[in-house]
Amino acid sequence: MSPIQFYKCLADETRLRCMLLIHLEKELCVCELMRALDESQPKVSRHLAQLRQCGLLTDRRQGQWVFYSINKTLPEWALSVLSETARQNEDFLTVNQEQLQAMGNRPDRAVACCV
Repeated sequence: MSPIQFYKCLADETRLRCMLLIHLEKELCVCELMRALDESQPKVSRHLAQLRQCGLLTDRRQGQWVFYSINKTLPEWALSVLSETARQNEDFLTVNQEQLQAMGNRPDRAVACCV
């Protein structure tokens, strides 16, 4: 993956928030991201599809739900960028993380919205 492709994929605020939340949580489903971002299912799903198409995310199906995680084949520099961005910009995701926490902890949270 080239740096240009990587940064183009993250140039949208919703996609960047999705990537950072998934990076921090290890795996999230569409319903969790909808709540965290306070966005509609079509909008969240569209952005996740773009991130998957870019090669930044992988997905797994569980019934009707799709869970997303960071692509394990991302180069180390890309993972470092995600880690540093999340670490150095905690306030950027504060509201989103609070929204996730309001849903409860995993795995209870996933069971509540993804079953």
